[in-house]
Amino acid sequence: MTNNFASVFRARLGLADPVHVDFARNDAKEADGFRRERIEYRGLEGDVIPAFLFTPTSHPARGAVALFHQHNGEFHFGKSEVAGDVGSPYQAFGPALARQGLVVLAPDSVTFEDRRGAVQGVEPDYFDWVRHYNAMAYRALNGDTLMRKVLDDSQRALSVLIDIAQVDERHVGVAGHSYGGYTSLYHAAVDPRCQFVCISGAVCSFATRIREHTGITLFETVPGLARDFDTHDILSAIGPRPTLVVSGTEDKYSRDADAVVAKIDGDFITQLRVQRAHALDQERFDAIVAWLVGQVGDT
Repeated sequence: MTNNFASVFRARLGLADPVHVDFARNDAKEADGFRRERIEYRGLEGDVIPAFLFTPTSHPARGAVALFHQHNGEFHFGKSEVAGDVGSPYQAFGPALARQGLVVLAPDSVTFEDRRGAVQGVEPDYFDWVRHYNAMAYRALNGDTLMRKVLDDSQRALSVLIDIAQVDERHVGVAGHSYGGYTSLYHAAVDPRCQFVCISGAVCSFATRIREHTGITLFETVPGLARDFDTHDILSAIGPRPTLVVSGTEDKYSRDADAVVAKIDGDFITQLRVQRAHALDQERFDAIVAWLVGQVGDT
């Protein structure tokens, strides 16, 4: 399954191959060790996808990462949490990675922050959850899935990042925690341009999630998904590319991550498992940054 997973899964979703994506750059701000710009490009449906681009200024870029934000029930937070402007300081990967030589692109996922239709910015709105639900439901009515949209968006983010970063393409990867971790998991499995991936708080078997009544991300609501695949199948498809799996023993979203990894052949996975809950902390944040930086070496 590992060798043909990407083609089988792409066909299952109707997911097109990655394409070149034009983008616009504006609103640049200088900070300590990096520059932040707002980037905009078009999605599959003609929608505008806004993102923050973090570029090192202290030394030349050594690699690049598409960083997908978490969910946390906060639809008003997306790229701005990765920037460290709002939310948890342990989600501020953009500045931390840019200061160590990585170009980082952090887009808003569909229905988050500036992709909430008429409502934009970092203030919550009463109908935020409904907008997110409808993004799944409206597509289902037409025989489509939110997963196809999310993965097409993530592919476009990587296309933009590769064009902008101008780094060795062996040094380009994806990363995320929670919702961003699920995005990274599926993206890396179907997009060979991704050379390394960090998946945090998002590796757990479907059986465990269903048995323990754990919420399923709406973009994973694909008919027959758990019947035909399990998490170890998806994770296996990433190999032999380096993969960091971060999990917590008290985290329902990564409850049995160690057991999932144990089912996989090969030694491409590095595990960081802690006796803590879902939300990241300083230890995991620092470890993720160090691992991602370590994937691009010193050149």
